[in-house]
Amino acid sequence: MIYYKKDTDHIVTLTLDMAGRDTNIINHEVSRAFLPVIEHLRAEKQKGTLRGVIITSAKKTFCTGGDLEYLSKTDDPEAIFQLAEQLKTTFRALENPGVPVVAAINGSALGAGFELALACHHRIAIDKNTTRFGFPEAQLGLIPGGGGIARLTWLLGVQKAYPILTGGHRYNPQEALQLGLIDELAVNDREMKEKAKAWIMNTREARRPWDQKGATIPGGTAKDPAVVIFLRNESARLFTTGAHRLPAQRALLNILYEGSKVDFDTASRLESRHFTSLLRSKETKNMIKAFWSDQNFIKNGGNRPKGFGKFRPRKVGIIGAGRMGSGIAYVCLDYGMEVVLKDVSKPIAERGLDYVSKRLEQMKASGRKKPEECEAMLRRIQTTESSADFEDCDLVIEAVFENRMVKQKVMREAEEYIDDYSLFGTNTISIPITKLAQGSLRPANYIGLHFFPPAEEVPLVEIVRGAETSDESVARAFDFVRAIRKTPIVVKDDWGFFAARVQNTFILEGITMLSEGYPPALIENLGVQAGMPKGALALADHLGLNMVLRYENQAAEHYGAKYIQHPAVEVLRVMLEELQRPGQQKRAGFYNYQGEQPAGLWKGLEEAFSSSKKRAKHEELMERFLFAQVLEAVWCMQEKVIHSVPAANLGSIFGWGFPAFKGGVIQYVNDYGVEAFIKRCGVFKKKYGQRFSVPSKLRSIVSR
Repeated sequence: MIYYKKDTDHIVTLTLDMAGRDTNIINHEVSRAFLPVIEHLRAEKQKGTLRGVIITSAKKTFCTGGDLEYLSKTDDPEAIFQLAEQLKTTFRALENPGVPVVAAINGSALGAGFELALACHHRIAIDKNTTRFGFPEAQLGLIPGGGGIARLTWLLGVQKAYPILTGGHRYNPQEALQLGLIDELAVNDREMKEKAKAWIMNTREARRPWDQKGATIPGGTAKDPAVVIFLRNESARLFTTGAHRLPAQRALLNILYEGSKVDFDTASRLESRHFTSLLRSKETKNMIKAFWSDQNFIKNGGNRPKGFGKFRPRKVGIIGAGRMGSGIAYVCLDYGMEVVLKDVSKPIAERGLDYVSKRLEQMKASGRKKPEECEAMLRRIQTTESSADFEDCDLVIEAVFENRMVKQKVMREAEEYIDDYSLFGTNTISIPITKLAQGSLRPANYIGLHFFPPAEEVPLVEIVRGAETSDESVARAFDFVRAIRKTPIVVKDDWGFFAARVQNTFILEGITMLSEGYPPALIENLGVQAGMPKGALALADHLGLNMVLRYENQAAEHYGAKYIQHPAVEVLRVMLEELQRPGQQKRAGFYNYQGEQPAGLWKGLEEAFSSSKKRAKHEELMERFLFAQVLEAVWCMQEKVIHSVPAANLGSIFGWGFPAFKGGVIQYVNDYGVEAFIKRCGVFKKKYGQRFSVPSKLRSIVSR
């Protein structure tokens, strides 16, 4: 597990190599294993036979985090607290053997693995494109538990540490160097170890700032006005954006406020208390289920058809050089693929290349990409006006205007040149895949690949299988989405697919509240307070009121005589037909606009829909927003539109921003309590109508 080697200069190299694992992690066993090693090092120091220590890894990565599987099964507060304290004891001992200690980081160091690196006096990393550093814990509703918060605060200051701890960003070596997370870069393993040894030989004594008398935190503590203002502003921002519902963000603000005013060891103990509280909270357990258990289910091919070899796309054709097509092109380039970007003319296709170039300039300026990486990506993109250039593409994705005739035309042109094995994907948001495939030469190879804007940022792709789409095509589409590091969810070709269908219920519920007389500003604020990224009316404008109504009309067509018109439909008709306010695209909807940016709610709304000053039950309105989405998602599972709980949960969080702290649309029911949820639905059904009816299979679905 920890291999000990001492050279003639009395420098010890400790090499981490956990048996039976592809990567090293930090768990209770590793933590305990370090202690006797450190005691031995101290004994060597006392004998005068120890000059310094280098910690490195025998794996491709340095250390990728803590043992989340073990932690998630522990609920005893005393046991959790002692685990955190044990890890802190280990790291404190590591930074105090009386000699310089260097982390020779040969690969990614994340979470507790990066805390191990921070516990070393000096950090040297190999400058590899695949290497990442940082604290992703906040994305799981957790915080670092090994003293990493206190160390980062003392190294960088409160204001610089906060975004690193809360953002969950994984920094490449260049970014990490600029931020001060690491101290030096090396081109390879040999140079890294040479630099580590040289630093040790030139450093007589290494002491941490927090162990030096008179040392202070850079930028000040929460006793200083500038830091107090920063923390106060961040607290306000959390509440205005609804992020205060995310457990880790709240805890981190508290720790930075309290911990910056006390000594290092007291701050670390405060961290352990918050870590214990978080790990036992419902919100964190929900997030761990979504971003650990559910994510691993998808990563391991939980919804991928079995029996087909792995598809490794090397060249992708994209039709349409607009924002969506250009975003897809960027993602494919970013993960090493060649791209042929086509539009009706070469100059228009070049606009897509300009979009990619500007995006790369931004990445280069921020240090997230090296100049040579950007140049290599640009060399892999070809712009064209001819479908003949798709001849050797493994996959072609169409991302043109949402019109059936246009989509079928560009599909037929491309299919003349691609081979019989190539996959063809359409990025439609509302047109049935089966209907589009009717014009295909090879409908078995035709599939929906629904990216979400902006395509280079949203981590979800809906894979929509038509009536004739083969299992092999689904498997290959799944592999392509995983190859560009996105989360694939496989859905049936049904109205609205999954994401748009369920998201629409949130929009419709907000519009219904408007018709009931609730003030528009209240509706928007409560939507955000419920945990949604933006208000229902703002989202309706962004999507376009015609599209919102189109989805509901598709539902009416699908259910026929069983369909019950949603109360929001009448408001939509008034907005579209009488008031001529169709949404953001026309700069007039529920909001006013300056250019593309919202400029406040339209003042005529309250008059048009008789807004009243009646007393609002805020919690009830927020529950209506969430219940509407959850029930529609359960209907989708009951109707086999989507096939697994993990896909539904992750699809809701990544696809349209369902609250992560609730764990996704299906986990919400377990979090609320199944029987309590059903009972509450009964109350809502009596007050608001049939849309709050409980699907017959709800209990069996949520228990999967």
